[in-house]
Amino acid sequence: MTAYADSQEKKMTQRIYNFNPGPSTLPLIVLEQIKHEVLDFHGSGMSILEISHRSKEFEEILNDAITRTRHLLGLDDTYHVLFIQGGASLQFSMIPMNLAVSGKPVDYVNTGTWATKAIKEARILGKDARVVASSEDKEFTYIPENIPIDPSAAYLHVTSNNTIRGTQYRSFPETGALPLLSDMSSDIFSRRFDPRPFGLIYAGAQKNAGPAGVTLVIIRDDLLERVPRDLPTTLKYTTYSENRSLYNTPPCFAIYVCDLVLKWIEETVGGLDRMETANNQKSELLYGYLDSQDFYSGTARQDSRSRMNVTFRLPTPELEQQFLAEAGTARLGGLKGHRSVGGCRASIYNAVTFEAVSALVDFMKDFVAKRG
Repeated sequence: MTAYADSQEKKMTQRIYNFNPGPSTLPLIVLEQIKHEVLDFHGSGMSILEISHRSKEFEEILNDAITRTRHLLGLDDTYHVLFIQGGASLQFSMIPMNLAVSGKPVDYVNTGTWATKAIKEARILGKDARVVASSEDKEFTYIPENIPIDPSAAYLHVTSNNTIRGTQYRSFPETGALPLLSDMSSDIFSRRFDPRPFGLIYAGAQKNAGPAGVTLVIIRDDLLERVPRDLPTTLKYTTYSENRSLYNTPPCFAIYVCDLVLKWIEETVGGLDRMETANNQKSELLYGYLDSQDFYSGTARQDSRSRMNVTFRLPTPELEQQFLAEAGTARLGGLKGHRSVGGCRASIYNAVTFEAVSALVDFMKDFVAKRG
């Protein structure tokens, strides 16, 4: 082995098992392709970071990302796939700005921090934002059932997966003709679902679809018809749909990485059904261990548990700090719970391997044997 190859191997062995909640781990095969193309993209003599968003090379990347999104999610021609900057947090404002209807309320299900922020933005804009169901009564540890549907509302907004509290919808509310909108930032492309009830889906890419810097927005034709003409240009969904996300310079590199991740799901993993199976296996391994003992305790109600973010506590805050410190030494990173709730959290998104989850479970068992 050459000195260079030896140094590269050492670098790769230094990669930790990354359980960060976002930005989160990316597939190794994607990182390796980025490393190669960051200097010379497809023989262009330019880095992928340098090519023009108006170039043929980037047009092919964008078209491929749109096509793969359509194929993976089963979208028909009534849906537009957009790439927008500003993160999911900007969507909290863009949605009521673009999709509210005069004289109609806008309805929300509050299942935690991100839903709360979305509701707040709608109210700042002066909309009649109603909380039609909430799990705040039990600190957002479950997904509400029997959500009331009001056909007179402009839309119903849900957050499909809740990273901080570790809850996730098993199935979505049946809304009939009422458009269903969802923040899917932390579980997009993780499982199969029927897209037809959704008028709009949005997802910050940095958890399951790519790096930070771009937000995927999927919007249906009938909702584009609602967009007011007097909104600022870059805050209108129609600006992005009419210009194929190229009205201004988009986050080219982030879209490029998203395309590589989508390609990985399709061609390496084998599609969304196999991705879902892999995610189920990982979560079943971790939850299975949590349920088998009484040292660690899960925080989400069992019927609402997230397959993406597994939240748990130890008997004392002192033990949690010791657990996190020793996990870091064992090359298990990103396990600290959100600052608003404390505890521990393992984010096991698409790119987190079964091997990584197995290593975490083994560490948890060892920690109990020493500290329990």
